[in-house]
Amino acid sequence: MTSRRLPRLLTVLAALAAVLLAAPAASAHTELESSSPKAGSRLAHTPATVRLVFSEPVDLADVHVTTGGRQLSVARAAHGDSKGNAVEVAVPKAADHDRLTLSWHVLDIEDGHATSGTLSFPLTAKAKAAGAAESDDTQAAPQDAEAVRTAWVATRWVGYLALALYVGGIAFLALLWPQGAHDRRTRRILTLSWTAGLAASLLAPGLQGAYGAMGTFDDVLRPSTYTALLTTEVGIVAACRVLLWVLAAIVLAALLQGGERAARSPGWRVGALAVGLGLLRTTGMTGHNAEGTHPGWGEVADLVHLLGVSLWLGGLTLLLLGVLPRRRPEELSATVSGYSVLAGVSVAAIALAGAVLTWQVVGSFDALVGTGYGRLLLIKLAVLAAVLLIAQRSRGWVRTRLDIAVLLRGDRATLRPFVYSVAAETGLVLVVLAATSLLVTSAPGR
Repeated sequence: MTSRRLPRLLTVLAALAAVLLAAPAASAHTELESSSPKAGSRLAHTPATVRLVFSEPVDLADVHVTTGGRQLSVARAAHGDSKGNAVEVAVPKAADHDRLTLSWHVLDIEDGHATSGTLSFPLTAKAKAAGAAESDDTQAAPQDAEAVRTAWVATRWVGYLALALYVGGIAFLALLWPQGAHDRRTRRILTLSWTAGLAASLLAPGLQGAYGAMGTFDDVLRPSTYTALLTTEVGIVAACRVLLWVLAAIVLAALLQGGERAARSPGWRVGALAVGLGLLRTTGMTGHNAEGTHPGWGEVADLVHLLGVSLWLGGLTLLLLGVLPRRRPEELSATVSGYSVLAGVSVAAIALAGAVLTWQVVGSFDALVGTGYGRLLLIKLAVLAAVLLIAQRSRGWVRTRLDIAVLLRGDRATLRPFVYSVAAETGLVLVVLAATSLLVTSAPGR
């Protein structure tokens, strides 16, 4: 019976993979291509205007430029701008300053991504005083735009964590521990992860829209913020992700009602697989994987990367909080050895996919070591390497401890060092997720 079902299941898997991988990802961000005067140019005095040329057409309402905490007036370029890529910024004269610094922030007109940067111009002559310090056409820039961005990063981290716990937890039960569907702690973890995932998916678009418009926390819950974002690719993907979390509730409810019988059911497993891959795919579609010369490779690598992290972290969490506290020798022997193989495959997939994503998004060694995005990526890779090193060094030790624990019928004192090892590994993986959240909300090459 099992041999007959296997080809059908493989056919379903192939069809689901084809549908998900064929879906288009969000396009690359709008970047600043050039400025006039050129960034870093030494100027004799403050220019009346600065011309900014972006890589794509921009809407004036989506371009924000500030200096010294003041928002400047932005107008469409008077000439030489047939594509709508250029704007001119009215710059006030600054008294007693030897440097002009402009901070720009633009929202992509198609996909809703926000990018930002800074231009700096040394001044050889300080502007003379007298009331010309600030122009009348400047207005106070929102002071808490960075606070909104911080909240957005935190929400993305919660979303990644919830996704990993839900998808990885469901996979752990289906593949390694079906009897754990009746465990109270495991059921609670899955329920909390679903709740957090849905909440993060609902809140993140509002925070992204408010930050893109340089707004405040009051703008996060305004319907206009969501409606404006829903006209972009990012907004459509966000709406699809919310719908998938609703479908995930059906999968979870079937598991909570059916218990081990549902976890072993082929029908439930296919449904859980479809929803899980959908959640992973829509999460990756709002990242940077579509940028670069080979976006297809980036999309595949991002899906593999997210799946590997979910299987790794979700399995670790259920192992730490579900399997180990029960101290049942037969479960320990079967589940831990099975998870060791699953984690090994997941880690290999993460490493391979991470290499492809690094090549795809960063593109060069100079960008890797010379930009803030590249350095943050290096920190993430360093933490991941530390996790792998710790896991590799403790593998033999864990096997010995596990054998002793099984022989002693799950003795608490024997299991305690094993619990500490798993907890430490879980904590480091959470740091990797935090770095991922910062990378997703940052622009490559900055």
